[in-house]
Amino acid sequence: MDLLARREHAVAELQQKLQTFAKKKDLDGAITADVIDALQSEGLLSDERFTEMFVRYRANNGYGPMRIQTELRERGVSEKIQSTFLDFADTLWSKRAVKVRHKRFGSELPEDFKERARQARFLQYRGFTTDQINRTLAGDDCFE
Repeated sequence: MDLLARREHAVAELQQKLQTFAKKKDLDGAITADVIDALQSEGLLSDERFTEMFVRYRANNGYGPMRIQTELRERGVSEKIQSTFLDFADTLWSKRAVKVRHKRFGSELPEDFKERARQARFLQYRGFTTDQINRTLAGDDCFE
């Protein structure tokens, strides 16, 4: 309960933490499955709720859909749940890419290839798609 009181967790993420705790305390590892089932049945643990909050949090911190999708996959969230909360075609991602680029590099668009490539790498690292990066660097602000 202490873990859930701090923040939402994915089912696989919490299960891993509980198994690690059980090993340290020499407890039966099978009890973790019972605890996870009980938390899910009581509505205290939900991959959907975790995914919704995680996507909102990471997007507000300037990360793109590809990076968020990778992080969700690492936390054991299913592809079906990911696709419910991550719409790569949503124009909000392009707006966020513009905002992130402006914050990091200012409002001036890159003039030479080297600077354009540097900004593109930064946006790619942040998890934006190639299309979102190209539109951002082309100054296609019609979606703002």
